[in-house]
Amino acid sequence: MNMRVMIVDDERPALSRLSSMLDDANGYEVCAQAGNGVEAIKQAEAHKPDVILMDIRMPGMDGLEAARHMSEYDEPPAIIFTTAYGEHALEAFETNAIGYLLKPIRREKLMEELTKATKLNKAQIGKLGDEDDNRRTHICARVRGNLELIPVEDIAYFQAEQKYVTVRHSGGEVLIEEPLKSLEAEFGDIYMRIHRNALVATKMMAGLEKTIEGRFNLRLKDMEDTLEISRRHVAGVRKFLRSR
Repeated sequence: MNMRVMIVDDERPALSRLSSMLDDANGYEVCAQAGNGVEAIKQAEAHKPDVILMDIRMPGMDGLEAARHMSEYDEPPAIIFTTAYGEHALEAFETNAIGYLLKPIRREKLMEELTKATKLNKAQIGKLGDEDDNRRTHICARVRGNLELIPVEDIAYFQAEQKYVTVRHSGGEVLIEEPLKSLEAEFGDIYMRIHRNALVATKMMAGLEKTIEGRFNLRLKDMEDTLEISRRHVAGVRKFLRSR
């Protein structure tokens, strides 16, 4: 049975060259191609490749972030990064035992990496993200069995309830199972904690309003939603709003 390979690169010549190499090799089948990280995630979901040859630097969502999302799959594919970086910059990948191919890619090296390809685990992806200082541009959620990618820039707030977090965005809302604490650690420079159960995009914060009971709610720009602000966070939210 052939190994199913997906190729991800934003440059058409690179896609064609890798596809041609695999067409000439026994035991491999190109099952899909993609031009950026978002498209790669959707194609991987649809075609279930065994191995992905993925460029690192691509527009929209790069290969590192796409790999982080794919590591959440029940059966994540093996990922081999392709890159134009010099040898020194690749030391981080070698340290984490992540396969890579240096462009221009030679056929012998391609076959060698495919032979020893191993799946990336979550710990490796976490280290990779740390070393690249690479914050996600999208949040990944399952909606009725399908994968949905929500751009972080479209998200108004995260609100936790029991083990789920509601992601409220410009197109509606989805549920994810990420801890609010980890979301705050990743996006704390553009989101503000206003309650133990809520993080709000600072660009969406419009103003305060006091309730009859003496509590404070936060108004959001271009949305009817209002969120309760806990007493310990009122001063910080008021200070931020006055500073803008």
